[in-house]
Amino acid sequence: MAMLLIDVGNTRIKWALAALPEPGVGGLPGAWLESGSATHSELVTLSARWRKLAVTRIVVSNVAGERTQERLQTLLETVFGSAIRPHWFASLPQLAGLRNAYRDPAQLGCDRFAAALGAQRLFPQQALIVATCGTATTIDAVSADGVFTGGMILPGLGLMATSLARSTAQLPHITDHVHVNTLFADNTDDAIISGCINAQVGAIERAFALHSQQAPGTRICCIVAGGSAALIAPYLSIVHETVDNLVLIGLQTAAATL
Repeated sequence: MAMLLIDVGNTRIKWALAALPEPGVGGLPGAWLESGSATHSELVTLSARWRKLAVTRIVVSNVAGERTQERLQTLLETVFGSAIRPHWFASLPQLAGLRNAYRDPAQLGCDRFAAALGAQRLFPQQALIVATCGTATTIDAVSADGVFTGGMILPGLGLMATSLARSTAQLPHITDHVHVNTLFADNTDDAIISGCINAQVGAIERAFALHSQQAPGTRICCIVAGGSAALIAPYLSIVHETVDNLVLIGLQTAAATL
């Protein structure tokens, strides 16, 4: 038997099947028995896949709103019955060795808290910058002694480019490529791409620098995750690690103590 971990983002729904954790032990992080993803419009297609799973526990992080939660709740009840009640993950003041220093701990996005848990599990006792690059880009700081100190939120790479194209006359939509040949582009398409990529990179590198100033002499580990991570990470000039499914790893970590 196993547990189903579900990360409902603004654009996609990612899921993984993991072995049930032993008490106080999160299991090998990211060691999935099965995994997959779907867009929100493809939600119903997940039922056929999930019906084949032997699941006794379900943990969900949802940042897509109440309507999506209701749809997913209905789907889970249809597939697994009412006996298995999903745990809707929420940010807590403290969990699994991570203290949430947000002014209102419950206001912190559950995906950000889960990503920080996952990053801390992968890189324990290290000061962290956790950059999750999706529909929105979130860049959060975690201290070496396990305090989520806060972070920043900006439009994600795709949202930034699309917003610019929609709101500015004569600028084209950039959807089919994101490759920066030079910082100062000599055509409009590449200028949009360069601007958007460097805005993302600049925010991450500035967060890294500020975190380093706040903890002088401490080695900072930068973790880059999310759907746009592979597009943004190559342009970073700081040492970094790219991690897939960081929120799911955080849910896996949390499941051992929830």
